[in-house]
Amino acid sequence: MPARSLPVPDGLDGVRVDAALAKLLGLSRTFAAEVAEGGGVTLDGRMLGKSDRLHGGAWLEVEWQDRQEPRIVPIAVPDLGIVHDDDEIVVVDKPAGVAAHPSLGWEGPTVVGALAAAGYRIATTGAPERQGVVHRLDVGTSGLMVVAKTERAYSVLKHAFKAREVDKIYHAVVQGHPDPLAGTIDAPIGRHPSHPWKFAVTPDGKDSVTHYETLEAFRGASLLEVHLETGRTHQIRVHLAAHRHPCVGDPLYGADPTLSARLGLTRQWLHARELSFAHPGTREWVTFASEYPADLAHALDVLRDE
Repeated sequence: MPARSLPVPDGLDGVRVDAALAKLLGLSRTFAAEVAEGGGVTLDGRMLGKSDRLHGGAWLEVEWQDRQEPRIVPIAVPDLGIVHDDDEIVVVDKPAGVAAHPSLGWEGPTVVGALAAAGYRIATTGAPERQGVVHRLDVGTSGLMVVAKTERAYSVLKHAFKAREVDKIYHAVVQGHPDPLAGTIDAPIGRHPSHPWKFAVTPDGKDSVTHYETLEAFRGASLLEVHLETGRTHQIRVHLAAHRHPCVGDPLYGADPTLSARLGLTRQWLHARELSFAHPGTREWVTFASEYPADLAHALDVLRDE
């Protein structure tokens, strides 16, 4: 098991643990974060998390398990829709069951792998396994993703997402009827304190803002339009579940399995419906839209017929 012990250079004073380990040890930032979250980093004997800050001159100890970094494997995804394609970007309609990019433990298809298999050349900026990826959708979430094909597009789009200059509209079917029917959920999100794969509303989480509006109400469920102001992992799923309205079909966050089965759902009813941003080449404001895939449309039909 590799290990390193060394004083923190003054130049890394105040730097986050994951970013500092990436610079000091040549690890990817993603892996550095995993090492920290796994209890492998201490500073003057105190265990640190990935977002804690280092102090110049303090004694840093790091211990980790070697593992193979995830890599892009070209795997065709026949039902990956190409919504738009030009010299700068490609906008895809991602089906459920496809990850945005490779990661540890995921052996299924990915958006970047599907694009590689189809002969697309995308930006090389970013970690090797997520080149060109400027935002992500969960494996079980369908809908729109934009991938950068040039380094300029990657830089411009990353900045736009970080600066909240991208309009992201999702549709979700949730259990029950939110009260009020339209509103804003402003609650910080961080890793779940006792579950390695979940996120939760936590006092020390990152600021997260979700706006929602009820489009249709059914017996025991509602169709919502959701506007994301921030883009945290599982944000919609976490925020709606925290308000006792989990996405239908989402057992990880408390969905009723009986309702999911009645609607024929094997994943959360959540779809990235619309995506708008300033085109990185022309600076023209562009908007792309996606129709509901068959499983979500069927579930809606069942709800409407009840």
